[in-house]
Amino acid sequence: MKFIVCVKQVPDTSGVVAVKADGTMDRSRMATITNPDDLNAVEAALALKDQNPEAKVIVVSMGPAPAEGMLRELLAMGCDEAVLVSGREFGGSDTFATSQIIAAAIAHIGLDEDDIIFCGRQAIDGDTAQVGPQIAEKLDLPQVTYAIDLKLEDGKLIVRRQLEDGYMTIETSLPCLVTCIKELNVPRYMTVKGILESFSKPYQVFDYNELKDEPLIELDTIGLKGSPTNVYKSFSPPLKGAGVILDGSPAESVEKLFAALTEKHII
Repeated sequence: MKFIVCVKQVPDTSGVVAVKADGTMDRSRMATITNPDDLNAVEAALALKDQNPEAKVIVVSMGPAPAEGMLRELLAMGCDEAVLVSGREFGGSDTFATSQIIAAAIAHIGLDEDDIIFCGRQAIDGDTAQVGPQIAEKLDLPQVTYAIDLKLEDGKLIVRRQLEDGYMTIETSLPCLVTCIKELNVPRYMTVKGILESFSKPYQVFDYNELKDEPLIELDTIGLKGSPTNVYKSFSPPLKGAGVILDGSPAESVEKLFAALTEKHII
């Protein structure tokens, strides 16, 4: 049994957002973090491993070589193996191409009849929530999105989904794919023992040559060339003006507020 978790290293959007002259993000000038929802997916896999000690947790990420640091941190949290999918041929991929490459990497690892793939709901840099479901489609797997609770019973996964107006409980056979939301759990911390062991755990890099024989990998459907969508422009939202504090009693403040709104023709 394997729990395969797809993770992404993303720009820390709570800090400075650097944008190039052509409107694309300058990721080299931005701090990076592990995508928050993906940490919930990692925790979901580790929690199931706690209940099934024979299982193995494998984290998979597509990105540049420096993403190794992020993957080592996830190994220190308790994951067993890490795979980085990295190659120039993969650069510029949109969600369609990215999901195809990651699906090929998962197929290369091998998907058994009792395996589960975990993904975060969405990445904070694109907010599309497309990659997880697309991976499931390309691997021909059942999928359950927006998981807020899950249980593994009698070889089936029971997932409670959070919707806008309620909840839905779904039972699915394995193998399957699940996308996780932040309300599912609280990710655990790295441990000193885990940090020491993280550099002795299996770590692999899948480049284009490693994956080129997988049926999903074709040069005209991956990378920038094979991406049907491109980012037209990225920009930081304009800063809001400073607020105004109205002094005086509540009645006086109301009068001042009413006068200010009247002057601006808001009321």
